[in-house]
Amino acid sequence: MKSTVESLSPTKVKLIVEVPFEELKPSLDAAYQSIASQITVPGFRKGKVPPQVIDQRVGRGPVLEEAINDALPKLYSQAVSDNQVKAIGRPEVDVTEFNDKESLQFSAEVEVRPEITLPDLEGLEAEVEDIAVSDDEVTEQIEALRQRFGSLNPVERAVQDNDFITLDLSASKDGEKVEEAQATGLSYQVGSGQLLDGLDEAVVGLNAGESKTFVTQLVGGSLKGEDVDVEVTVTAVKEQELPEFDDEFAQTASEFDTADELKADVQGRLERGKRLEQAGEARDAVLEKILTLVEVPVPEGLLTDELAARKENLEQQLGYSGMTFEQFLEGEEQSQDEFDEDLKKRSEDAIKAQFVLDLVAEQQELSVNDQELTEHIVRHAQRSGVSPDQFAQHAVENNLVPSLVSEVVRGKALAHLVENAKVTDASGNVVELKTLQPDGSYADPDAEQAAEAAPAKETPAEEPAKA
Repeated sequence: MKSTVESLSPTKVKLIVEVPFEELKPSLDAAYQSIASQITVPGFRKGKVPPQVIDQRVGRGPVLEEAINDALPKLYSQAVSDNQVKAIGRPEVDVTEFNDKESLQFSAEVEVRPEITLPDLEGLEAEVEDIAVSDDEVTEQIEALRQRFGSLNPVERAVQDNDFITLDLSASKDGEKVEEAQATGLSYQVGSGQLLDGLDEAVVGLNAGESKTFVTQLVGGSLKGEDVDVEVTVTAVKEQELPEFDDEFAQTASEFDTADELKADVQGRLERGKRLEQAGEARDAVLEKILTLVEVPVPEGLLTDELAARKENLEQQLGYSGMTFEQFLEGEEQSQDEFDEDLKKRSEDAIKAQFVLDLVAEQQELSVNDQELTEHIVRHAQRSGVSPDQFAQHAVENNLVPSLVSEVVRGKALAHLVENAKVTDASGNVVELKTLQPDGSYADPDAEQAAEAAPAKETPAEEPAKA
């Protein structure tokens, strides 16, 4: 078999393949065997009909067609391998010439990974926002903790904001009850806005046993989005009493002895969380900076697939939240054209980032071991709300393991870039990322150096996970 490659663009090539007829013999034999098992010819057992009889009864044309269809994928794969083509996506195959018992010629146009030249990334600089924990944020966390230990006490007065009430709801449309929109004994905190628009305004001022009717729109069911009349009846009113934030509370609600120690811990936890957010911003900033320095052509087919996947994911999310696409655009303060342009830009950047990170991983000879892949699967499973075993089985059955391995490798490539970049905050302080731990704390550099200097135990080396 002979094959040549013609470059059509930075992201597309054309393979031209010439195949001697004898190389089609395995596929031709398989085609005769397949057809023999499907036809019945007097005097021959099923599956034992000779090729010459099949040619007479069925014709040689269908046999050749089946043989070529069987051979093309294998021949294409061989041509890709022989020419070291970094193919992505599905090829467009065209049989350009075929002479029975002589030769087959076909072409295959396929998108390829673009050739990328990375600049010297030593000393790459990026900037992120300062870490700042406000007094209001600390107070909010402390208030949430006080609410967890608060008590609800019945009160003999009208409903006020932030009260906890028990209520009944009954929706009707044109005087007819909406059966799917009837509820009794619901617990609700006034002001939370978690049930129906207009409910908070309707209940404030009502006493237990009093009712009020207001107009709103249902968020689900057959009348979703339509105006209905809702009668709300308050059956009980409770006021939340919060404990004082003092040393006694600190000892009850935490492992600390004083309120000051508890407050300092809250402050620290918020700072660690902000530090993790800042690390995420650093990764984005470094990658964004690199993409401005590198020319990365984007394959059209890959972009089309990425756009379709992102739109499908958005549609699913909107479906789960009960929001229309028009409402989404309104919330984002975007027009359809602005949304499409923004989605295309984000999709292009995502594809460019993948190409860049794959090249960095290749240059740095990064790999994935079994433990890293397992941890990645566990994180995916947690986000999906399934067990790691279920997610792993789904990944194997749907051939997702190679993409999971790629995700881990790209993550390691990005971590390498970030750790070797100079990242500063808006105030000019260097952001330390090399010793940042998953909980937002910093590892002790002296302890790490001591561990590295200690004699290593002889343990079997971990092999890279196989895709």
